[in-house]
Amino acid sequence: MVFRKLPGVSASGMGLRLSQKFVFLLFLSGLVTLCFGALFFLPDSVRLKRIFLSKTETQPVTVGSENDARVHLKRPKDQGMTSSLSRKQSVSHEATEERLAGGRAQEEFTLPRSRAESASDKGTSLDHGANSDTVTYKKFRRCLLKPPLGRDNGKPSDPKTDERREKVKEMMKFAWDNYKHYAWGKNELRPLTRNGHIGNMFGGLRGASIIDSLDTLYIMGLKEEYNDAKEWVQTSLDLNSNGEASLFEVNIRYVGGLLSAYYLTGEELFKNKAVELGEKLLPAFNTPTGIPRGVINLGSGTSWSWGWASAGSSILAEFGTLHLEFVHLTQLSGSPIYTEKVMNIRKLLNKIEKPHGLYPNFLSPVSGNWVQHHVSIGGLGDSFYEYLIKSYLMSDKTDDDAKKMYYGALEAIEANLVQKSPGGLTYLAEWRGGILDHKMGHLACFSGGMIGIGADDGAPDKRQHYLDLAAEITHTCHESYTRTATKLGPEAFRFDGGAEATATRLSDRYYILRPEVIESYMYMWRLTHDPKYREWGWEAVEALEEHCRVESGFSGIRDVYTMTVSHDNMQQSFFLSETLKYLYLLFSDDDLLPLEDWVFNTEAHPLPVIRNSCLQEEATQDKTVSE
Repeated sequence: MVFRKLPGVSASGMGLRLSQKFVFLLFLSGLVTLCFGALFFLPDSVRLKRIFLSKTETQPVTVGSENDARVHLKRPKDQGMTSSLSRKQSVSHEATEERLAGGRAQEEFTLPRSRAESASDKGTSLDHGANSDTVTYKKFRRCLLKPPLGRDNGKPSDPKTDERREKVKEMMKFAWDNYKHYAWGKNELRPLTRNGHIGNMFGGLRGASIIDSLDTLYIMGLKEEYNDAKEWVQTSLDLNSNGEASLFEVNIRYVGGLLSAYYLTGEELFKNKAVELGEKLLPAFNTPTGIPRGVINLGSGTSWSWGWASAGSSILAEFGTLHLEFVHLTQLSGSPIYTEKVMNIRKLLNKIEKPHGLYPNFLSPVSGNWVQHHVSIGGLGDSFYEYLIKSYLMSDKTDDDAKKMYYGALEAIEANLVQKSPGGLTYLAEWRGGILDHKMGHLACFSGGMIGIGADDGAPDKRQHYLDLAAEITHTCHESYTRTATKLGPEAFRFDGGAEATATRLSDRYYILRPEVIESYMYMWRLTHDPKYREWGWEAVEALEEHCRVESGFSGIRDVYTMTVSHDNMQQSFFLSETLKYLYLLFSDDDLLPLEDWVFNTEAHPLPVIRNSCLQEEATQDKTVSE
C-alpha cells in the first residue's frame, strides 16, 4: 500500500501516527476478545453458553457419586460407608448407544427468575394467574375431620407411655440443641468433631436439618426451637443457589418440609418458599419422555442423570417419589403444571410393559424403556410403591388409577418377591432378571407399614391377609435388630447360606440412624394397637441412647454386631425428621396427626388429605360471602 504525502505532515510523522493507531486498534481488539471469552469461564457460564452454543453441546455425564446420590434413594451413604450396590451394572450395546445419544440432559427449561426472586424477597405469594383456584389455609383446615394436634397434643393417658414419649422429646431437643450450637445453617451436624456438614446433594441449599425439623419441633411443642427455625427460613434460606442437586432429595426434604410446616402452622412464608422451590425443579422434566432426570442445577435449569445410573437412566424411586408434593404444589399455587408433570409419569408407566407385572428400577428418560430388569422394594425402588398407595389415600380415596397400580404391583410382589425362610421369617427378596437375590435391605422395612395402611382398601377377601403380611414383614425387621449385639439393625440382611435376618457382609453391618423399622412399628401400632410394637419401639430408644448418643449429638455406627462401637460422625437430618418423629407418634395417642387426615411423605413430613368436594364447597361459600 502506498501512502500519499499530506500537506504539512512529514513522512516520518505520518508513519508514527499510523503506528499509534494500529497499536490502539490492536489493543482494543484484544480487550474485546478477552472479555468475550471470559464469559465462558464465569461461575454461571451455563446460561451464557446457551446464548451462543447449540443445545446439543455434549457435557460430562458423571456427577457426584453413588454415595452422594443415596444409592438406595432414600438415605445417603456418603458418610464413610461402603455402598452395597455396584456401579458397574451390565449395559447392553443398545443401552450404550442410548447413553451416547442422550448423555447429560440437553433439554433445558429456564423459568423467569425475577418473579420467584421478588416473591421471596417480599414474602408474597407467587402469582400463577389462577389465584381463585388456590387452597387457602383456612379452607384446608375446615376440611379436616379432626384437629391436627388432637385434644391434648396426643398426650397418652398411661403414665409409662407418656414418660417414654417425653424421653423421645428430650432426645429431639438434645439433637437439635447440638445442631444449633455447632452446625447452625449447615445441612447436618458432625457430632464427634462438632462442626457442620454441607455435602453436595442439595445444590448449594443450606439448612437441611432445619427444614427437616420444622414439623417435628412443632408437633412436639418445642416452641422456642420452632421459632428459631422459622426465623432462619425467613432470613437465611436462599433458594437462588447455582449448584447440582438431587431432584429427589430436594423434593422430599425441602419441598416436603416446607409444605408440611405451612399446613400445620398457616405461615405463608413456608408456602411461598415451597412454591418458589417447586418452580426450580420443573426443568428436570424437560426430556423426550417427560421422565425427569435425577440431577438438576437449580440456577441454570440444566438436568442430567447420575453418573452411576445404568445407561443414563432415571431411577424408579426418584421419579416415582414426587406425586404427593407436586399435587400439593398445584393446590397451593393454582398452577396445574405440577400435577400434569407427575401424571405424565404415571401415564408412561401404565403404557409400557412390566416384566411379570414388576417395575424395574432403571428407566431411560430418552426412550421410555426399561434399562435393566432389577426389581427391589428396598433401595432404588422403595418409595415408588409407597407413593402409589399414599397418593390414593391423599386423594380421599378418589385416585382410582393409583389404587389400581398399587394393588397390581403388590400382587406381582407377592407372586415374585415374597419369600419364607427355613426359620419361618417372611421377607422381600430382590429380583434380577428372574433370579432371586435373598437379601432384604433396611430400607425395605418400610413396607410393613405400607402394606398395613393399604390393607383396608384391598379386595375384601384379602384385607386380613394384607394385614397379616404387614405384621410378618415387620416381625422379620424386628428380628434383624434382635440378632445384633447393639439391638440396632444392619443396612442389609440375608436369608441364604444358613443366614436368617443377618448381615453376612462387612459392608452391610452399619446403621446410620435409619427410620424404616420404627416407621412400620408406628403404623402397625395405629392399625392394631398390639402393645408389642410400643415395646419394640422402646427397645430401639434404649439402643439409640446406649450406642448412638455421644456428647454432642447422635451418630450412626459402623458395625451393629460389636459392642465396641465405631461412630460415623454424622447426625443425619432424617433422624430428626423421621426416626424421632415416628417414635414420638408411636408413644402418642392416635389423634396426633390422625391418619384419616394426614399422609406422610417419604421423609415423614405430614401432608393433608385433599378433599376436593369439601374444598369446592368452601370456595363456593367464600365466593357467596364476598358477593
